[in-house]
Amino acid sequence: MNKIKYSKDVDALLIEFSDKPIDYAEEEGRFIIHFAKTGEPVLLEIFDAKDFVIDMISSLMKDKEVAMS
Repeated sequence: MNKIKYSKDVDALLIEFSDKPIDYAEEEGRFIIHFAKTGEPVLLEIFDAKDFVIDMISSLMKDKEVAMS
């Protein structure tokens, strides 16, 4: 059920893991993770998505870890 969408107008990447109802969310840096009542991740929002993807690719090219904040 994984769906990936990009919202160009707000530069956000949305990754859906489940179609369960969202109960709560937690924000950490450029990420918001939405959870079901069971604690299962339902949706991941990544803001400043272009920069995030460029950083990920650059790190992979340099074989380094990427900070997730």
